[in-house]
Amino acid sequence: MRILVVEAIAPEGIAYLRERGVEVDELARPSLETLYARVNDYDGLITRSGTAVTAELLDHAPRLRIIGRAGVGIDNVDVEACSRRGIIVCNAPYGNVVSAAEHTVGMLLALVRRIPDAHARLKSLEWSRAIYGVELLRKTVGIVGLGKVGSRVAARLRAFDAELIVYDPYVSENRAKDLGARLTDFETLLRQSDVITVHVPLTQETDNMLTARELALTKRGVRLVNCARGGIVNEADLLAALESGQVAGAAIDVWSEEPPQSETLRRLIQHPRVVVTPHLGANSSEAQVNVAVDVARQLVAFRDGELVEHAVNIPVGDRTAVAELRPWVALAERLGRFSVQLDPGHLASVEITLAGAIADADPELLARAVLTGLLGPVMAGPVNLVNARLVAAERGVEVRIERAGEASGYKSVLRVTTQTRDGQKIIAGTVFDGQPRVVRLRDFDVEFVPEGYILMLSYEDRPGMVGRIGSTLGRQNVNIASMHVGRKSKRGRAIVVLILDEDLTAEQVADVGQAVEADFARLIRLL
Repeated sequence: MRILVVEAIAPEGIAYLRERGVEVDELARPSLETLYARVNDYDGLITRSGTAVTAELLDHAPRLRIIGRAGVGIDNVDVEACSRRGIIVCNAPYGNVVSAAEHTVGMLLALVRRIPDAHARLKSLEWSRAIYGVELLRKTVGIVGLGKVGSRVAARLRAFDAELIVYDPYVSENRAKDLGARLTDFETLLRQSDVITVHVPLTQETDNMLTARELALTKRGVRLVNCARGGIVNEADLLAALESGQVAGAAIDVWSEEPPQSETLRRLIQHPRVVVTPHLGANSSEAQVNVAVDVARQLVAFRDGELVEHAVNIPVGDRTAVAELRPWVALAERLGRFSVQLDPGHLASVEITLAGAIADADPELLARAVLTGLLGPVMAGPVNLVNARLVAAERGVEVRIERAGEASGYKSVLRVTTQTRDGQKIIAGTVFDGQPRVVRLRDFDVEFVPEGYILMLSYEDRPGMVGRIGSTLGRQNVNIASMHVGRKSKRGRAIVVLILDEDLTAEQVADVGQAVEADFARLIRLL
């Protein structure tokens, strides 16, 4: 196996490969022409963030079978193009988590004890002891996100005898308790915390997660730490809150612009009560060694035919089995995505049941597809058939797989049962002519194709309800592609599923729900 390293990585990673018989060549930041000319000779490629792995580059690399990113982010790799060519892309998602967690704690301590202020004064030979910080003892620290970094921050902050409260809708209460923290909702965390530190990926849900509205809910004098991703905290609103005194101070390592260019960011960086660093969370010597060795280890595993632990796309396996199960894999993933949007609570467990003929298939493959749908929308990195189990274990989610002979009138049925703090939810589906279909929601039989924009309503059925729904959506200029109703008795409780041509805002969903006095109204996006 021949590997080309196109950016400098820690020598320990190179040594790991060579000691195991891998031929390694290093080519420090080559020009595109040089890279195109050389890459054809290699089975694997190792890069960091400075080399773009594009479809054009892959056209020059017909031998390439695996790409290792010595770090977490894969923004510089065209993963879709790699997947189309059967090329595995792997990264090192755990190599720098300790570094990031320790940097967060360091920033937090620097903030509350005003260390940079004291440092600057004494460096200018001004001897002033009139600098007073605060202790963490008996303070309430709110941790937003209890993933790889957030959980390690929580473990370290326990030593300060602070009260830890956590908001993370995708971890169980037991997981929080194991770390000495109390799980709560977001608003309670905002209102009760003396210090807030965020540890979530930047997604559609977390973009501008902390704006003027959320900052207004906090204690006056709260302190804020963001060493996660720029854009989670609205920087203009944070600046205004600092100037008003609502926020006493902030520690920031990440920015919506890197390097910062706007006047708002310049003012925020230069604010006297803000501690700043230029995205250094992963910059430790140990982290660089860890990510290099982690990637090297996975390339060796690939050569030896073993599981590539942190693949971010689906590796090429048994092509025949995958082809036969492809529609069921698609169904499983959609059921998972539907479930997490239907009930975005603290996921504690998931049970996947294969009933009928499908019970003879590979249950692990379908279970991982369900987990991909459940966990993918809430994770910073991709979740796929390779790493879904690992992600579930990290999140403290119990996974059970069952087989059943009876398929409730169908040839085969795949049923997903999730358990959250709000109770148990069931969704089941099957495949007709290669097309995934939902056949059961909760305890209602209702059949529809899970795709696009899906509005789900639950209410007491009575005359005129369908007309109210249609009229309300009509006023909103939203077209109904199809409607599907599930109920157990006449004029009893009903579930209505509407497939829509357009997306809806939260206000529009609420309007439709109010029109029929629904006790549940939720829009599911399966695009």
